[in-house]
Amino acid sequence: MKLGWAEPVAAAIGPRLMRALAATWRFREHGLQHWRPLWDGHKPFIFAAWHSRLLPLLALHKGEGVVLLISRHRDGGYLADLAQQWGFHSVRGSTQRGGEVGLLGVVRALQAGAVVAITPDGPRGPAERVQPGVVAAAQHAGVPIVAVGAVPSSAWYLHSWDRMCIPKPLSAIEVAYSRPIDIAAGKEGLRHGIDDVSRGLHEVMTPL
Repeated sequence: MKLGWAEPVAAAIGPRLMRALAATWRFREHGLQHWRPLWDGHKPFIFAAWHSRLLPLLALHKGEGVVLLISRHRDGGYLADLAQQWGFHSVRGSTQRGGEVGLLGVVRALQAGAVVAITPDGPRGPAERVQPGVVAAAQHAGVPIVAVGAVPSSAWYLHSWDRMCIPKPLSAIEVAYSRPIDIAAGKEGLRHGIDDVSRGLHEVMTPL
């Protein structure tokens, strides 16, 4: 279901509405063994998830101090407000051409030991197509990427470029994590990295 009215409503009362809605969601995680050793060992890495699945993943990982790359577009401001209230830190920018400032901030955060979350098809698509920025950031910082998928039992979908997914009240949400994806050096490493991250995101979005 596409909800053309939902985006302006979310803009007006988004953070309060989303916090109340998210409190009803139930999560089941798969593949924790792929990233928990990195987290427990205080090793930096990148979470990569499609832009459409950002809301449930923000709710799941709230209060963990993850650094989030958020668009400078208007809708990025809405997400930045919500993410800040949920305990995320933010770097403003994108994974697309012209997003070098944001990606530089991501690299610096990774080099300082942070865990960073990036939507590799943001901020304006094409939907579910990995832009090179996320892979270049991981390559430059020498950290792995963990693909993350979220599949709710029922949801609304906004009339937006990414068909933003908003799980309905009391939804059960299956969250899957890929094995860490290491990025080799050079142009070939970048090209193969894009393919590997795309494949990983496809696998974690497959219903379990």
